[in-house]
Amino acid sequence: MEFRHLAGFVAVAEELHFGRAAERLHMAQPPLSQQIRALEKELGVALFERNTRSVRLTAAGEVLLPHARTVLDAVEVARRAAVASGRGEVGRVSIGFAGASSHEALPTLTRAVRAAHPGIEVRLRGQTYAGAALNLVAARELDLGFVRLPVRREGVAVRVIQYERLVAALPAEHPLADAPDIDVADLADDAFVTFPGTQGSSVRDHLVRTALDAGFTPRIVQEAPDSYTILDLVAAGVGVTLTLSSVQHIHRTGMVYKELRGDVPALASALAWRADNTSRALAAVLEVAEEVLPTPPDPTPRGR
Repeated sequence: MEFRHLAGFVAVAEELHFGRAAERLHMAQPPLSQQIRALEKELGVALFERNTRSVRLTAAGEVLLPHARTVLDAVEVARRAAVASGRGEVGRVSIGFAGASSHEALPTLTRAVRAAHPGIEVRLRGQTYAGAALNLVAARELDLGFVRLPVRREGVAVRVIQYERLVAALPAEHPLADAPDIDVADLADDAFVTFPGTQGSSVRDHLVRTALDAGFTPRIVQEAPDSYTILDLVAAGVGVTLTLSSVQHIHRTGMVYKELRGDVPALASALAWRADNTSRALAAVLEVAEEVLPTPPDPTPRGR
């Protein structure tokens, strides 16, 4: 049973007129009539009752019509899927992210991908800190990860999407809570709360490095898996923390944010992927990301 014969049959069945059906199919009427006769011969049944004034479906034609439509629809779906796949418009892309710090970039990207490529399934893997995301991308367990520079991993490509800075979060009763800004060294005697040290948190790494640069080793008294819990601990008076400027959308009663004095280095947030990943879906997502999350200009160190 040929596809073109079924297409011709459906057209005639819906138009109940050979001339209109032929016009709809952009063909002459005689070849269409020949196709219908060939289909009837193959099936061994008449599909239409014809006379000089009308065309009607036979009982066999009525039975065949819904099945023929199903076949045509399935072929069209297959055609569209193949074309979309060739263009990178279908597939699956896995993305690892760490939570609060990507609260703007991640939904911006996923909404744009859904709008531009509804056939691409985006699978999100939360609580994936920057270091862990980089490892998973390198190991081909993630297609795309939110990471922080520097990235020194062979075969991994990156593009900066945001520059951030460290800020302090203090309990509201802290002696420096009313200060306009503070030095990191002012926190040398404080207890700290931050991310776990074994899961690849770049924020924790920056906290420790910044404290060491200020002349002290931070006394970390409690760890928590996400910014929301860490800031809850700060508000509860458990300790202070250094966190990213991008989480300042989180407001907690009993906690205040403070800018840091001096040269505060910019922290680059980036997307990372395997340079040899040939997925067309990933290429499409990266193209959308470049449009909605463009690389900002590299800021110079901020001084006071």
